[in-house]
Amino acid sequence: MQANDVRVLKGAAVPTVAVGVIAVIVSAIFAGFEGALGAVIALGLVAAFFTVGLIVVTWAGRISPMAMFASAVLSYLVKVIAIMITLRAFETTTVFNPKAFAWSVIVLTVVWTFGEMRGFMKLRLLYVEPDSKVPGQGN
Repeated sequence: MQANDVRVLKGAAVPTVAVGVIAVIVSAIFAGFEGALGAVIALGLVAAFFTVGLIVVTWAGRISPMAMFASAVLSYLVKVIAIMITLRAFETTTVFNPKAFAWSVIVLTVVWTFGEMRGFMKLRLLYVEPDSKVPGQGN
């Protein structure tokens, strides 16, 4: 990962962990130990899914901008579907509180997405390469 990618990852992960701790506390207050456990599992799930997604997009960005765009859209779609399947699979579990888990996943996904967007907006990236050659213009 390049330095820019690490900054975006930190920009998304730090607020997600902070909100995740709040989600664990709120879930513990309203749903006891099972709620806190659900929020902890949700935090781990969101952090893992979205970190892997960012790594995939970073890797595809080295290939071409089109590959980066395609991998970003596809990885987001896969993550959302996987999270929906996970929520559906654990809706009747008794090990942890499924409502605390579901709400934590939703809130943490939104926080991660906004953190990632904020991280990208804070980057100072050139839109045009200063020393690039224009095709068809000769030297």
